[in-house]
Amino acid sequence: MSWIDDPAFSADAPFGPQTLPYGVIPDGIAVRVGDHALPLRPLADSFGPRLAELVSATSLDPLLAAGSAAWSELRARLVELVTAVSAPRGAALTGIDGTVLPFTVADYVDFYSSLHHAENVGRIFRPDGDPILPNWRHIPIGYHGRAGTVVVSGTPVVRPHGQRRTPDGPVFGPSGRLDIEAEVGFVCGGPVRGRLSTSDAVDHVFGVALVNDWSARDVQAWEYQPLGPFLGKSFATSIAGWITPLEAFSGARVTPTHGDVLPYLAEERPWGLDIRIEVEWNGVVVSRPPFREMFFSFAQQLAHLSANGATVRPGDLIASGTVSGPERDERGSFLELSWNGQEPVAEVGRTFLEDGDTVRLTATAPGVDGSVVGLAEVVGTVVAADER
Repeated sequence: MSWIDDPAFSADAPFGPQTLPYGVIPDGIAVRVGDHALPLRPLADSFGPRLAELVSATSLDPLLAAGSAAWSELRARLVELVTAVSAPRGAALTGIDGTVLPFTVADYVDFYSSLHHAENVGRIFRPDGDPILPNWRHIPIGYHGRAGTVVVSGTPVVRPHGQRRTPDGPVFGPSGRLDIEAEVGFVCGGPVRGRLSTSDAVDHVFGVALVNDWSARDVQAWEYQPLGPFLGKSFATSIAGWITPLEAFSGARVTPTHGDVLPYLAEERPWGLDIRIEVEWNGVVVSRPPFREMFFSFAQQLAHLSANGATVRPGDLIASGTVSGPERDERGSFLELSWNGQEPVAEVGRTFLEDGDTVRLTATAPGVDGSVVGLAEVVGTVVAADER
């Protein structure tokens, strides 16, 4: 029994008391309970002075900086409050619409940790060679993206400009091969630290959110050699407006699929996660990428990211890279689903995105005692290029 009167607030629904993701709405910080939001500022007196200050902030930034002990303490108190028979003083449910980017993105790093995605891309672009390069199974490959173009779910995505190759030479203009990448993002917090071990890394991850790293494939193909992603990636990355705490995923842990790794990447307790994603293109499900198939875990990614002394700080966002499985209907990008534009995706009859198209990512994971843990949706609609 709970004072929250919402059929979607149950253990067998994605946003029951086992999940409790954080977001920021016009009323301030809130947690999602079913299909409603519970603003926390009016409940500040229920948390004690230290936590009261954190939940009364206008963003999640102070909470991210507070560290893992505060995260656990606040979550435990929230579970008590939302599962109580009587509503705490000041409690009032509101809608979940109108979320804003809930934290300040400090740095953004995107990895490339799906073996199936890497193999597909290798076969597309190197059909006569080994699809996997010699370093791939040993090192979490990544690139440093632009924090300033990370946007909250629902933000329109403007078709980007860039250079593209044509038979007559390079031209500049709007991308004609706009794509998605279905990814899982990890929001960092705690004290600023470098040289994290895989065990340390867990204490620096506040929560998990779906990410769509939009990609201009024609721009990317022309510019990425000899270096890495640039304008083909940096124009927009969408993240869900609700961040599910890492603690909610204790029942979803699996062992990543990698083999032997160097000692600094070894995990005593593996942190692969059984997250099941769905990709909708204009309301039609076209793919179900399985995150449990990822080669490297977020703990290994953070250990590698900081191995040279680079620091991890509150607000850092690391993304998994495109999530793809071994089957055709488990591919996490339209580049793969259409095999670089050669095979229209049957469900929609398209290869790449057109203006007006909407992409929606959703996901769930198994929780403890048969419950379901939800990740909030990330949605974006393509709008025509700015012709200025």
